[in-house]
Amino acid sequence: MKPLGPIPAGYDVMDGELAIGGRKVSVLAQKAGRTPLFVYSKAHLDARVAELRAAIPARIGINYAVKANPHADVIAHMEPLVDGFDIASSGELRMIQEAQIDPARVSFAGPGKRDDELEAAISAGVTLNCESEGEAQRSLAIGQRLGKTPRIAIRVNPDFELKGSGMKMGGGAKPFGVDAERVPALAKHIIAQGAEWRGLHIFTGSQTLSADAITEAQSNVLNLAASLASQIGQPLPKLNMGGGFGIPYFPGDEPLDLSAVGAALHDLLDEHEAAMTNTELCLELGRYLVGEAGVYLCRVIDKKVSHGQTYLITDGGLHHQLAASGNFGTVVRRNYPVAIATRFSAEPDEVVNVVGCLCTPLDRLADMAELPRAKVGDLVAVFCAGAYGASASPANFLGHGPAAEMIV
Repeated sequence: MKPLGPIPAGYDVMDGELAIGGRKVSVLAQKAGRTPLFVYSKAHLDARVAELRAAIPARIGINYAVKANPHADVIAHMEPLVDGFDIASSGELRMIQEAQIDPARVSFAGPGKRDDELEAAISAGVTLNCESEGEAQRSLAIGQRLGKTPRIAIRVNPDFELKGSGMKMGGGAKPFGVDAERVPALAKHIIAQGAEWRGLHIFTGSQTLSADAITEAQSNVLNLAASLASQIGQPLPKLNMGGGFGIPYFPGDEPLDLSAVGAALHDLLDEHEAAMTNTELCLELGRYLVGEAGVYLCRVIDKKVSHGQTYLITDGGLHHQLAASGNFGTVVRRNYPVAIATRFSAEPDEVVNVVGCLCTPLDRLADMAELPRAKVGDLVAVFCAGAYGASASPANFLGHGPAAEMIV
């Protein structure tokens, strides 16, 4: 038997079933007309942003990283909750425009922006987080050709990283950002060329559960930003401090101590008050805001025994939940939080493997998990599915197509 990850708090039971947004999952699946289905909880989104705002200094804004979950209804729900949006492609820019979000609230990062993407961003008026001298030069030239002043920040590749990060995006050789020692010269050039200087973006990594690691990284970010501002010769208009806040996925994971992170941030801002008096500060968060708000529902379509092991075969799988299958950057596969959603209040009494419908041994949603005894037709819930699920999985693999999505 292998343990399951922790089910996030805040989910309810109705008539023995998992309930989301006050409705049983069987009702939601019926409303969608099919499974598999991603369900995103408005109440979880609201609560997470409220908890975050209560913990961090009031002057620090919250930016939503759209790549975590670009579903149109999620973006629309987040619009009044957050201060800004971070995008990583012209496709995400179109989503933001369709949601009629003020482009002044949007920044665009990514190491490989094409000229047509730069042109679209400059035309729209979003801030470009330039990741190289070449990208900055192309942006300036495009702005001149369009007769439009580009809004430019510099993404910095710092000499430090976020310890314990699942994905390190700073420190050493990286495709992301401009090495810190070259930033002052580039910033002076951008300013001299007449662009609207928008400051720095320093993103060191993602998905850590250690408050100490996040605090150390934020201290390093603020120290570096103050030093770079001094070398540039003028205060920073804005500093995107990155994120890195993780959520528990696996057995033994403990939630991030948000109160400790917030208390340390108050102290750090006091230390840097002089250098950052007029600087707009923000955190860039995606997974932390939406990850625990999502549940992936799939249906048991067969139950079989092979060499003494029981398999629940579902109509879902890695084509929708690549990370839960263990094939999205995980070295050793561990179980996500999984439940029999239509028997949510029942006691576990059977050890099973939960697999998907794909013709590959990689398609596993839970290994040797102790769960309530399920039957064909029952719904299986995979939690922590609100980030990097539908949009980060190979939906067209083997021709099965995308899952349905709804927000409740």
